[in-house]
Amino acid sequence: MTAKEITALMDSPTVEDIALIEKAYAVAEKAHRGVLRKSGEPYFNHVFETAKILAEINMCPQAIAAGFLHDSIEDGVLTEEEIRKEFGEEILFLVQGVTKLGKLKYRGAERHMESLRKLFVASAQDIRVIIIKLCDRLHNMRTLQHVRPDKQKRIALETLEIYAPLAYRLSIRKLSRELEDLSFPYLYPEEYKNVKELVKQKSVETLPHLEKFMKSVKKALAEEGLTNFNTDYRQKGLYSLSKKIIRKGGEIEKVYDILAMRIFTESVSDCYKALGIIHSKWRPLPGRIKDYIAVPKPNGYKSIHTTVFTGDGAIVEIQIRTHEMHRADEYGIASYLRYKDLKNVQNKELGWFNQFLPKSINNLIHSTKSDKPTPAWIKELAESHLATNGEDMMEDLKTDFFSQRIFAFTPKGDVVDLPLGSTVVDFAYAIHSDIGNHISSVMVNNKIASLDKELQNGDCVEVITKKGAKPNRKWLDHAKTSMARKHIKASLGDKAE
Repeated sequence: MTAKEITALMDSPTVEDIALIEKAYAVAEKAHRGVLRKSGEPYFNHVFETAKILAEINMCPQAIAAGFLHDSIEDGVLTEEEIRKEFGEEILFLVQGVTKLGKLKYRGAERHMESLRKLFVASAQDIRVIIIKLCDRLHNMRTLQHVRPDKQKRIALETLEIYAPLAYRLSIRKLSRELEDLSFPYLYPEEYKNVKELVKQKSVETLPHLEKFMKSVKKALAEEGLTNFNTDYRQKGLYSLSKKIIRKGGEIEKVYDILAMRIFTESVSDCYKALGIIHSKWRPLPGRIKDYIAVPKPNGYKSIHTTVFTGDGAIVEIQIRTHEMHRADEYGIASYLRYKDLKNVQNKELGWFNQFLPKSINNLIHSTKSDKPTPAWIKELAESHLATNGEDMMEDLKTDFFSQRIFAFTPKGDVVDLPLGSTVVDFAYAIHSDIGNHISSVMVNNKIASLDKELQNGDCVEVITKKGAKPNRKWLDHAKTSMARKHIKASLGDKAE
């Protein structure tokens, strides 16, 4: 393990970048020297691997340096003043944000909630904090076999319920996929074993068909003049597959993307050209064409999906996207932080984040430590849970932030991201509390709808407001999200108690 191994993963590091990484490496190695993990390996291995994962997802040099130093304050091997003196305020803030709460007088779930609360507040000021934390958790999951069984289950459950969904909502699939699959066997060992065996069998059956089909597709695209593209295939994550099998009623035959072909092009127009060529030669499966380029998923995912009959008895899913879309899918917000003009990224690339949750209702944590863009929903997490007890906070997280999602549209075409089962009341409050508090009537897909109308993916919702309109107690029965319920209760005052 050397500093060069880290810098080799970085995208065009400068002399200053390399010097920073080498310095962080040396300071961390010295600070943790002689300290061992439960596995018996040097503790430095953990901070090195955390920094390595950060480099793999193309994070900035400051975040990678903080990855090396993230446990130094908690473990007492370095002081805050030493880090400030050697690395400056920016890296110190990142380290402080990730530092675990070793000295708090909390136990069990309450202690964990307090840790999350502080993590959200720090992340609201600098989104890199939560990304470093995710990389730290990923390496801990990779080495979870060295922890006693009761802790294995607790850590795996936290990972599956909090950290994997966080990575997914930040669209960092490279992290969320592995966090899910590493948690899976500790929590559901029998299901894991069954799905793993199922994938093994299906791969043996499907792979020969897929490889033959891929050659035919590449030839067909080239014959039509489309030559600037790449192809590969991916295997669906085991945990994601298990959930999909459940949604399909246990019928594995209805899951067509255990192995999926992927086509990467240079432009959006080439994506559609490739789709047209494929459909002209292979018959698509009805109802299986999904254009996530025209209408991205709520977390920003873009791609065209189609499923076709190959002609030799097989059915194959094909995913078509640009190289940039693929990088965004794998690295999510991390790719924007690294590759984009940070002054413009908030509006141009992360604007869809602003639709995730209601607009902020106060300015408690809206000052930022850096110019890194922070999703509005991260700030909302910090705000909404500053004064929430642990049990309520966990329930709110599961309901509002980490449940299955749908997205609905305003008449102007803006996307509003909501938990599955949300009503028009939740939609109104997700736009703004003033709109929610003054709902007069609602139109869903150009038809008048009742306030308890449960929204479906893709619904277009128009909220008509009047100054004199205000919430009544029945609205609490209509609202699914805790944020909507809190606004309604605040408007009702003592009558909601």
